Amino acid sequence: MERKNAWKKYSKEELAEVFAFAEKYRTFISDCKTERECVTEIVKQAEEAGFVDIKTVLKENRTLKPGDRVYADNKGKSMALYIIGRQPVKEGMYILGAHIDSPRLDLKQNPMYEDTDLVLLDTHYYGGVKKYQWVTLPLAIHGVVVRKDGTSVNINIGEKPEDPVFGVSDLLIHLAGTQLEKKAAKVIEGEDMDVLIGSMPLKEADKETKEKVKANILSILKEQYQIEEEDFLSAEIEIVPAGGARNYGLDNSMIMGYGHDDRVCAYPSFAAMLEVDIPEKTSVCLLVDKEEIGSVGATGMQSRFFENITAEVMNACGAYTELDLRRALENSAALSSDVSAAYDPNYPSVMEKKNAAYFGRGVVFNKYTGARGKSGSNDASAEYMAQIRRVMDENNVYFQTSELGKVDQGGGGTIAYILGNYNMQVIDSGVAVLNMHAPWEIISKVDLYEAKCCYLAFLKQN
Repeated sequence: MERKNAWKKYSKEELAEVFAFAEKYRTFISDCKTERECVTEIVKQAEEAGFVDIKTVLKENRTLKPGDRVYADNKGKSMALYIIGRQPVKEGMYILGAHIDSPRLDLKQNPMYEDTDLVLLDTHYYGGVKKYQWVTLPLAIHGVVVRKDGTSVNINIGEKPEDPVFGVSDLLIHLAGTQLEKKAAKVIEGEDMDVLIGSMPLKEADKETKEKVKANILSILKEQYQIEEEDFLSAEIEIVPAGGARNYGLDNSMIMGYGHDDRVCAYPSFAAMLEVDIPEKTSVCLLVDKEEIGSVGATGMQSRFFENITAEVMNACGAYTELDLRRALENSAALSSDVSAAYDPNYPSVMEKKNAAYFGRGVVFNKYTGARGKSGSNDASAEYMAQIRRVMDENNVYFQTSELGKVDQGGGGTIAYILGNYNMQVIDSGVAVLNMHAPWEIISKVDLYEAKCCYLAFLKQN
């Protein structure tokens, strides 16, 4: 059952819309490289589109009615958006769930040190990465530093043309004989992924100052950002690839960028919400943190945030009971929107071609994920898969189905099983990606657009 190539269905005028949407997305992932930056930008765009902070609704004791739009910001790192439907919320919601964190390097709490007149920052990698891919790249520093008095300063260094960049050094080939004999997982060790940030000593340093280069770096931080070394104890600093996403290929049909996993699903999910008027069932877009490390913590999918905010929304609709909340969650249907591995002709041995995802063939549905015997997987029911097929075909959305590689080759997981814990119908859907979890990933523009069309059709279904 070979799926059709989605590029072929579009007219010249329609292709212009595909490329225009891709350009909006390319700008988004170029500017939003951390979960905090994603939330900040989406809140801005949501408010421009008429969404209101749920805190304002509660403070003013408003009653929500069909068509009202609200959002909830969870600690600046995850969020949920709702459009109230005609049916009571207890009848269920249509939910798009995606994550906005991506693999990266995080600074340790006591990161800065000087060694042989060089100043480096100690890191701890976040999520599943091939560590050797992160050396000798231009890197940028993003994040927030919170002082003891509660004031904070945002850090973003390395993105502007005039900004300096940073990096993790590697061993020169002439001395790498022993290194090259190691397995790929050990070529670069996690404790060796320290970021070089300076080499110039402070001229005004007194004789008692032993680490003069570090003193210079600290003076720059003090002057430009009003932060002290101790402020790193209460900071969240992420090291990410420097530079914007780029059009990829002579035909400009693809985008190379950092963080496609999973902003390539989060952005079209949000974009679909902006095109919904008054839905039959309440529409929800859920954007969460910490998926790359197990969806843990207060901003991960395993927290009670979604459940609690849904209770607040139902209460603001004048229709909350604990039993109705349970019914609302159980009666809901969700797309766990996360990326899938695209078939790569350079590495055919890890894929089973009949059940692989391909560039240009539309949004991908994974009935199940997991690893080696579907361990850790949500496995969507045949009935729900049939419903999804019907909605896609009725709306002329091109889609394909896939598994994540051969049975015993590996595997992965998403937030689907956590949503499934509410006893709702859930299936994994998303965009096929090449170079997944690498500093620079690649997607097809037409798959991105078909994902948006998929999410919109899902929210509007009766």
